[in-house]
Amino acid sequence: MTNETVKGFKDFTGKEAEKRAFVQEVIRRTFEKYNFEQVETPIIEYEEFVRSGNSGDEAISDIFKLQDKGKRNLALRYEFTFQLKRIANNKKLPYKRFQIGPVFRDEPVSGNRFRQFTQCDIDVVGSTLKEEAEILGAAKEILDTLKIKFKIFVNNRKLLNEILDEQEVKNKEEVLREIDKIDKLTEKEVRENLKKFGAENVLEIFKKPISYFKKYKAYSEIEELARICKCYGVVLNFQPSLARGLSYYKGNVFEIKSDIKANENISINSPKIRQIKETICAGGSYEVEGKPATGISFGLERLCEVTNIILNIEKILIASLEQDAKAISIAQKLRKQGKNVSIFYGKPSKALEYANSYGIKKVVFVGKKEVQQKKILVKDLKTGKEKLIVIGRKLGI
Repeated sequence: MTNETVKGFKDFTGKEAEKRAFVQEVIRRTFEKYNFEQVETPIIEYEEFVRSGNSGDEAISDIFKLQDKGKRNLALRYEFTFQLKRIANNKKLPYKRFQIGPVFRDEPVSGNRFRQFTQCDIDVVGSTLKEEAEILGAAKEILDTLKIKFKIFVNNRKLLNEILDEQEVKNKEEVLREIDKIDKLTEKEVRENLKKFGAENVLEIFKKPISYFKKYKAYSEIEELARICKCYGVVLNFQPSLARGLSYYKGNVFEIKSDIKANENISINSPKIRQIKETICAGGSYEVEGKPATGISFGLERLCEVTNIILNIEKILIASLEQDAKAISIAQKLRKQGKNVSIFYGKPSKALEYANSYGIKKVVFVGKKEVQQKKILVKDLKTGKEKLIVIGRKLGI
């Protein structure tokens, strides 16, 4: 028997867990500011519902399958979007919802890619380009708050279909999946993959200047989205090879990548594009039961990896020196003041050792002498300084 986690799953404790909670709270508050309704959905669904007509997608092939005692075929959710088919039913449009929680994929583990990870999604059912712009505005606000440098890349699936139709390409879905690998594989590898479908010539089209794509009807949707996005201070970068791997996308698609210097202008065709870290959030437009919808999904693990936010959560340890009732009273008073407090019952040396092990920077000693003087001794472990504080209605610790 082993107590190790299953491969692809991870425990989060201490500073790492605190950072995850903080990032989630930033995301949640921002979603609420834009009046998205919070929902919770089951982790386990019927396998048939999980597949939901997208059985050809790579993500679907990686679902965790299981059975209950009734031999029913079930699966763990691999994302949140498919569940909109149920929860958006009979909702007045536009229906705006957000969800934060774990999803699961039975896929190879590498780097920061886990089999259980946390997604933070917003979606609008009954959307227009105006809602798309609002979603990207919310995304910008979140990333700015987390001090993450980023660029938003956008394309349109209808535009890609126009290009493929012009080139008389068959097997368009398979070709789009190969095109979507352009920023993951070398051009030579992608070209070889496209040769199987006789579509290798489309790579040359993606190298053309932006002006070339204005002849396609669907490009006007990108232009209109960019115009509305300016109202939110959002700048879009057109990337004609961006496809997004999921087949349900119908219109504009977008990916947000990190680690581009704010003053750095990287050409879409530049090899430097591969130096950018993995996509931290992505989304696009699709349909829910025939209704236009759009959404974006943030990967919590990736956001935590790229944000430079350093948390300074003040924690206080009350060291009770055989004065338990008074220690509890002081702890409760500090908690009512909004402080994070725990109590240690034992020797001063052990209390200091305990505080250091959990990164607690202030220790309050409550002993018989201090209680008689109606004072407490506060030690700052960061500076080593000590001070006596009068026990009053409010404690200035």
